[in-house]
Parts: sequence; C-alpha cells; structure tokens
Amino acid sequence: MRVAPTIQLTPKQRKTLTRLVRGRRTEVRVAMRAKIVLAAARGLENREIAQKLAVTRETVGRWRSRFAEKSVEGILKDLPRGGRKPTNRAKVEGRILQMTTQEQPTNATHWSTRTLAEELGVTQSMVHRVWKANGLKPHLVKTFKVSNDPHFEEKLRDVVGLYLNPPENALVLSADEKTSIQALDRTQPGLPLIRGRCGTMTHDYKRNGTTTLFAALELTQGEVIATCMKQHRHQEWIKFLRMIDEQTPNELDLHLIVDNYATHKHEKVKRWLKRHPRFHVHFIPTSSSWLNIVEGFFRNLDQKRLKRGGFQNVPGLIQAIMDYVEGHNRDPRPIVWTAAADRILEKVGRARAKLNKSATA
Repeated sequence: MRVAPTIQLTPKQRKTLTRLVRGRRTEVRVAMRAKIVLAAARGLENREIAQKLAVTRETVGRWRSRFAEKSVEGILKDLPRGGRKPTNRAKVEGRILQMTTQEQPTNATHWSTRTLAEELGVTQSMVHRVWKANGLKPHLVKTFKVSNDPHFEEKLRDVVGLYLNPPENALVLSADEKTSIQALDRTQPGLPLIRGRCGTMTHDYKRNGTTTLFAALELTQGEVIATCMKQHRHQEWIKFLRMIDEQTPNELDLHLIVDNYATHKHEKVKRWLKRHPRFHVHFIPTSSSWLNIVEGFFRNLDQKRLKRGGFQNVPGLIQAIMDYVEGHNRDPRPIVWTAAADRILEKVGRARAKLNKSATA
C-alpha cells in the first residue's frame, strides 16, 4: 500500500504558499497546488483534500509528491510534456517574414497563407502561426498620406495651439462639409437581429437624391451647429457662416478651423469675413483631415445613423441627420486634445524618412 509523503513546512515555505493562495496575480493552477500542499501540511489525507478542493485524488497525490521532492519550486513550473518533435519553423520563419514584407506574388498584390505556403513548400498552418506571432495581416490595408504642405509645421502648430490652449473670450469651432450624402433605400426589407443570427440588409439599393451637411463642432462644450443644403458652393458656405454668427454670443471671437477646400477661400468669402472681424479662419495643412476634429463627428454620424439607414427621399435623410445632431447636443461632451505639436511632428518626420527610403530603394 502506497503511503503519501508527509509534508512539513518551514515558516518561510508556509509564508510563500499563503502568498500564492491569496495573490491576485497568481495563476489559478498554481494557487490550487499551494492549497493542496497547505492542506497536506495540516495532516489531511489525499482523499479529504480532493473532496474539499473538488479535484481528483491523483491531482492531490501528484502535487504532494512534487512538493516533497522539489519544495516550492516543484509546484511553480510544469514538467516538460510529451508530444511531437519541434518542426523546422525556426529554419523557414525568416524567409516567411522576408517574403511577406518585402516581396509580392507574381499574380497578386499580397500573399495569402495558402499561396505563400505553396511557394515555400511548407504547411499553411505554419505560415499562419508565423504571421500571428509577428503581428502580420497582409489582407488588411489602411489609407495613409503624409502632407506635402510647405507650411505644414506652421499650420499644425497654429491649430494644435488652439486645441490645447483656446484663447479667452473666444470660441474654437472645427467646421467642414460632409458632401453628397446619399438617400439610399434598400430594395427589400432587412431581417431583424435575433438570437444566433445577425441582422441582414440587401447589398443593392435605390438612390433617392443627395444632400450636404454643414457642421461646426465647438470644442469647449462639444455642441454642434449644423444644417443641410443642396449644394456646397461659396454661397452655401457664407449662409452657414451667417448661421454660426447668429447662434453664438456676439461678444465672443470665433476661431474657425477648416480645410483647404476652394470654397473656403473664395473671394466673396474673404470679403464677408472682412466685414465680420470676430471671425478668424485657421487652415489645416493639406491632406491632414485627421487634424480637423469635426471629421470624427461625421464618422460617428455615418456609422451610427446613415450606414444602415434606409431613406426614401432627401427630406427623410435630412430629418434623420438633424435628429442625430439634436440627440448629440442634448448630451454634448467637451473635446479634449492631448497630442502636442512636437510629438506629431516627430511622427510625421519618421513617416517621411520611411517614404524617402522606400522611394530610393
């Protein structure tokens, strides 16, 4: 008959095991092993310990014996397990990474796990494991462009300065147009979301006209001034400026952050601004829409209200847009900009260096 080894703990061992049991960052399996050893030290039999901790007697016996042989270190680490011999991944991993990042297949723009595995004579699962371990996703791509504006730094510091330190007795507004918003109606009703199945919508649609949203997002309160118009010429932009003028306190200066769309620089717009000296226009660098905060509001509007919506006509689309704006303004949140100009310039500098390196390679 086998007799379980007797466990006697030193004060240091008991303290260590107790810490493992109570520690928030201790792995569950290690904490369970420590509980087994502490219970064994109290003189309990394997059967009693197994019943108390809801584990098998074999588990109790294994860790009791392991502790008796190797002390605390014996329960912290698992013994090497059996299994198949290591593959030749180490030999081909470098080649997989090189081809994935530096080369293209002859008849495609990027590799798939199947095409690359066939090219290298390895398994598809090996390619997948290497990609996953190195964070590679060749099937995904993000849009990206570094601004070539010769006055990039000057404009960047101007706009970021307004975001980080708004002037006193003034409002800072990020303004722009979201053009050609289509009133799309699906050709058939979609199926609702139910348990075990996502909602559905047809891939095709009917076009029922377009509208343009003019919006200005005020940073301090996060409220939006908005309207929809048929076109987006300089005439409509001046109408929107008048609307901003009417809906903001007269005693405050207005700093408008806008992009470089020709409408914003039209001669009639310039003359109107001269007649309204409380307006101060700040242009973001070209190809830098990410610097105009109102673009985030447009993105949320598109994702939350427009993308899955169905609109039989333009008035219905406009009503949906204005309802969303009204809902936003009922619970606005201040806009907090955290990125300093120097930090942005550093990132842009690294991006330009990589682009120049790629161009000369």
